[in-house]
Amino acid sequence: MAPSLVEETPLSLRAAPKTTLKTDAGFNKENVIGYGEAYKHENELKGTEKQPPASFPNYLPVWDNETERYPPLQPFEHYDHGKDADPTFPDLLPKDKAEVDDITPTIGTEVRGVQLSQLTKEGKDQLALYVAQRKVVAFRDQDFAHLPIEKALEFGGYFGRHHIHQTSGAPKGFPEIHLVHRGADDRSGAEFLSQRTNTITWHSDVTFEKQPPGTTFLYILDGPSSGGDTLFADMAQAYRRLSPEFRKRLHGLKAVHSGIEQVNNSLNKGGIARRDPITSEHPIVRTHPVTGEKALFVNPQFTRYIVGYKKEESDYLLKFLYDHIALSQDLQTRVRWRPGTVVVWDNRVVTHSALFDWEDGQRRHHARITPQAEAPYETPFEG
Repeated sequence: MAPSLVEETPLSLRAAPKTTLKTDAGFNKENVIGYGEAYKHENELKGTEKQPPASFPNYLPVWDNETERYPPLQPFEHYDHGKDADPTFPDLLPKDKAEVDDITPTIGTEVRGVQLSQLTKEGKDQLALYVAQRKVVAFRDQDFAHLPIEKALEFGGYFGRHHIHQTSGAPKGFPEIHLVHRGADDRSGAEFLSQRTNTITWHSDVTFEKQPPGTTFLYILDGPSSGGDTLFADMAQAYRRLSPEFRKRLHGLKAVHSGIEQVNNSLNKGGIARRDPITSEHPIVRTHPVTGEKALFVNPQFTRYIVGYKKEESDYLLKFLYDHIALSQDLQTRVRWRPGTVVVWDNRVVTHSALFDWEDGQRRHHARITPQAEAPYETPFEG
């Protein structure tokens, strides 16, 4: 599946980016990723004394799907199918089949007895709305990883245009799949912890894009027996927790989000750059197109500075917002991965962080389908 692209002079995947803008990434999650130099394909395919062969070899990452860099992504009109959904969710959560357990009052739900791959159009519409409301939903005992990759992409494409990650490994022939992989030979996490006290890297995915993702799917292929969980935080609740006067002052502010550091880290570690990296300006408070909820839209991995503020002013305000999100455990949830789990979240109103808290060499291998959504927009403050 090809992205919507324009013609441009081809540039090598491993060439230095054209972009020369200097930004300060600070604590960057890309330093936890080993990229090409830490990945041993034969060891993953055949197994070693440290780990068995990959359970899903068709999902093993390669960095040679293409030989030339893609031109920039072009704007497109996104339609959120949550607008068409029955809010009682009869097709998504049939009362005689679905087992639903809310992890916290506002964010996070576990669902059993529902097979995502079998959803009708109505069920998928309801999924979009349900995830927008619950922010994060873990569907257990799914057959998603066993589907042909084409079928998985067909399912995800209902929710928006597929995003192609600018640096990550992907299954051969399927750059639309973003792979999260750490094998026994990947020491990036340990090296990262030699310089840091933890691996918490709160972020929303690829917010440097003009149209970042919306409904997002992450499914497990292999995982450690314990560890490697994912944390999520409710950015709509984080917004509501602020005082009315503080919320009012955030409205109208925009921040710059950068993908430059992600590309630089990839190239420095032997990886690739599928596109020349970009920066984008987004409102600090965005509105969800279906629920109407307002949510904070900043994250320490990709947000660089507030437009119009001096550096010290910008750093001070962003640090407050980051600390507010990180320290408010009562607006967070945590997903423990188990075989057959598919986690669906709304990237517009959620931030997350994977945990790199296991050191016994077990493989962690996940696949992400990342439909893009609308360009972030703001609606007027409501006291």
